[in-house]
Amino acid sequence: MNEYLAMWKNYFNFNGRTTVRGYWMAVLFNIIIGILLGVLSNVSNMFGLLSMIYGIAALIPGIALGVRRLHDTNRSGLWTFIAFVPLVGSILLIVWYCLKSVDEGNRFGTELV
Repeated sequence: MNEYLAMWKNYFNFNGRTTVRGYWMAVLFNIIIGILLGVLSNVSNMFGLLSMIYGIAALIPGIALGVRRLHDTNRSGLWTFIAFVPLVGSILLIVWYCLKSVDEGNRFGTELV
């Protein structure tokens, strides 16, 4: 849960690095909350609106988290835009998000956010 809270604390922080565990735990909590809100939206339209608001609110911290994860693998955050390349881009990003941290010679610093 700490990783998920750290994602929200660093809402607009595109600097620094995020560990593999930190990234995937935050993604897991986002998926769980999204599924829960999706199921509840079938019960009431209010939850549908809440689901939409949560999705919009989580967009920027999710992108920032992905950029910090790319920094941890010693890649520029601009590589996030490779997701716009159909199929190949998304697969490549997932592979990079799963790679180990690069500690030696990492140009984005040693501090983990």
